Amino acid sequence: MAIKVITGNIFTTECHTIVNTINCVGVMGAGIALECRLRYPKMFQRYVELCDSKLIDIGKLWIYKTDNKWILNFPTKKHWKFPSKKEYLHAGLKKFIDTYSQKGIRSIAFPLIGSDKGGIPADESLKIMESYLKNAIIDVEIYKYDPNAKDDLYEKTKKWLLAKEMEVLTELTGIKRNYLCKVINAMNSDEITQLNQLARIKGVGIKTIEKVFIAANTERGSDARLSLFDF
Repeated sequence: MAIKVITGNIFTTECHTIVNTINCVGVMGAGIALECRLRYPKMFQRYVELCDSKLIDIGKLWIYKTDNKWILNFPTKKHWKFPSKKEYLHAGLKKFIDTYSQKGIRSIAFPLIGSDKGGIPADESLKIMESYLKNAIIDVEIYKYDPNAKDDLYEKTKKWLLAKEMEVLTELTGIKRNYLCKVINAMNSDEITQLNQLARIKGVGIKTIEKVFIAANTERGSDARLSLFDF
């Protein structure tokens, strides 16, 4: 199968499985990992537990399954503070190619793993990925992040938030008025188009974003099932 390289939002893919890049210490604080934390809070809780038990490591892949999508958690860092390494990409991609068929993965969308906050140049990440993924016999998409691409759940969350009175919002979210004002002002600007981008607004922490999102949305596939490749 041919590899498609796409510039856009990975969460718009029609692929069966989406790859989430993670570290091994239980933090999903930025980018695609933060999006996954918000979209799949039960997955995030389980991820923290696995990290606390030292079960997340380089070269080990963890699938979180919902009725809608599967999320393949792919470690690209030991610690979120440190950069990724090319050997981490090689280890995870080799594991994927060796095991995706027996795990039932039918199609998959990857971000450029190890790039952006991982520090590996995008062209080098893409070259490593293609060297492995060209051998897959399923549909493979590789997404180059577009900060201006629309985020479906952001739009739904924004619509819900802006339709509510402040008193109602403080009661539903448990967030103080001054922090809600920061979120609302950010959402009213043209600079924010995705949930994860709210984290860069001064005074808006991840917990605040989480509370807003949880109040506005229910997790899809709440009967998610857990599967590990080789723990």
